[in-house]
Amino acid sequence: MLSVLIETHNDEEGLARTLATLIGGAVEGVVREVVVCDTGSTDQTHRVADHAGCHYVGSGGIAAGIRQAKGDWLLFLEPGARLVEGWIEAVAAHTSRQTIAARFSRARGSRPPFLARVFSANRALADGLVISKRQAASLSKNAATAEALARGLATRRLDAEIWAAPPRQR
Repeated sequence: MLSVLIETHNDEEGLARTLATLIGGAVEGVVREVVVCDTGSTDQTHRVADHAGCHYVGSGGIAAGIRQAKGDWLLFLEPGARLVEGWIEAVAAHTSRQTIAARFSRARGSRPPFLARVFSANRALADGLVISKRQAASLSKNAATAEALARGLATRRLDAEIWAAPPRQR
């Protein structure tokens, strides 16, 4: 079973969009729980998580979320990311036979143009991340955020697509 972790900061709308794509996984029994790790939101992120039945972690960062997760495999997503139909089967197949972490492929309409990819900062979680809880717990000792945990990690490509979340405006 899979625990989904989403790190948020004032992401109520993006969180709602991402949670909507996870409903099928919960119905199929693949998604065991969703853990929302908040980093000090001042909007209604907590309320969105609560209404959706998520576990809300308001302090302790991503490491606290990983400790609280009950699944043997974790799926990290950015708020606003949307999984494309077929993701359930791809993730279930991967977690049943692999030990290495994996990422989704970008949906065709979600891929930035070539020059934008070359000259923009690469977000390590833009393609999501499926990773064993054991590996994530080990990596979280030196990573304060989910983005830092995912950066530079060797992964496989899943046979499933994701619509990446739009870049955050700071």
